[in-house]
Amino acid sequence: MANNYKKGDHDNRPWGTWEVLDSGEGFCVKRICVTPGNILSLQSHNFRNEHWIIVSGEAVVTLGEEKIIKKAGENVFIPVKMKHRIQNNTDKNMEFIEVQTGETLDENDIIRYEDSYGRVG
Repeated sequence: MANNYKKGDHDNRPWGTWEVLDSGEGFCVKRICVTPGNILSLQSHNFRNEHWIIVSGEAVVTLGEEKIIKKAGENVFIPVKMKHRIQNNTDKNMEFIEVQTGETLDENDIIRYEDSYGRVG
């Protein structure tokens, strides 16, 4: 079992920020902020499930071919290998908690299909 995240890890991305709140064997908890008008890449993961809990704002979540609106207090589960993305179409920050579970947790476990910022991988 490999978890390459540590509590306190963080990064700035073109769409906002993420920070690891907690991490342990088989799990990682991140707080993710998506700034107004931004969108994450359409992606999937080979080794992890994700559970997103919206804590503020409104999110447009793509899950497979479906787009759904999620508001504060609502959640969505993303199984391994499911294409997904999240976007903030509002004029306020949108924050969510991401709980990753799986045997391999690593930032490199991202397969990007579309990206508004020219990133690949």
